[in-house]
Amino acid sequence: MSGRGARRFVADLLRGRRPRPFHAGDADVAELRAAIMLRAARPGAAAPREEFVGDLHRRLAAMPASGETDRPLPRPRPAVDSTRRRLVQATSIAAAAAAAGAVVDHTVTGRGPAPSAAGGDQTLTPNTGRWRTVSASADLAEGGVQGFDLGTVIGFVSRTGGRLRAVSGVCTHQGCRLALEAAARQLDCPCHSTAFAIDGQLVRHQLPMAPPPLPQLEVRELNGEVQVYAPPGPVA
Repeated sequence: MSGRGARRFVADLLRGRRPRPFHAGDADVAELRAAIMLRAARPGAAAPREEFVGDLHRRLAAMPASGETDRPLPRPRPAVDSTRRRLVQATSIAAAAAAAGAVVDHTVTGRGPAPSAAGGDQTLTPNTGRWRTVSASADLAEGGVQGFDLGTVIGFVSRTGGRLRAVSGVCTHQGCRLALEAAARQLDCPCHSTAFAIDGQLVRHQLPMAPPPLPQLEVRELNGEVQVYAPPGPVA
């Protein structure tokens, strides 16, 4: 240190007091920089107060020097935890992608509130579809269940309590085709020992996570025919 003013400046700095200005010599610059680094490195001071940094920056920039004029010290930037920043960014992107995927999937495949992972019915409604006959009304008696394959959609139609219901014939786990077990009135997946009731609700499974219930299909009865709203078949 070249003089009393520099020693007093460093003492004030390390004690957290407001440093008093003085005329700095060339030999003082390195010592002042070291003092500033020590002050910022103290426990709990990894990110100095903005007011402290700003005031220090202004005072050093305005401090007169002998000989060659010193350039003002660059304004330090607050330390940033890059690992945490990457984690926050990755989590935000993943959440946004999941939300966007859920919205897109729901928009394409159904109407009404999107089903949650815990369950809930979803009605499949194609963008381009028409009413297609899957059974004669006389062939679907009370309590009856029939499978159908329209080429574009496979499923099962049933009549219970006078009400018609149609569900998808594809397992919601990995897309295996379901088979009707008439005696138990349930739809079995041959791939992973999963079973659904004829109304589409999950009956049993041995999977790490329960698959969603089967999507519903719009169904009606008109002029002695049971019809399902489905995409048109391939043009011959």
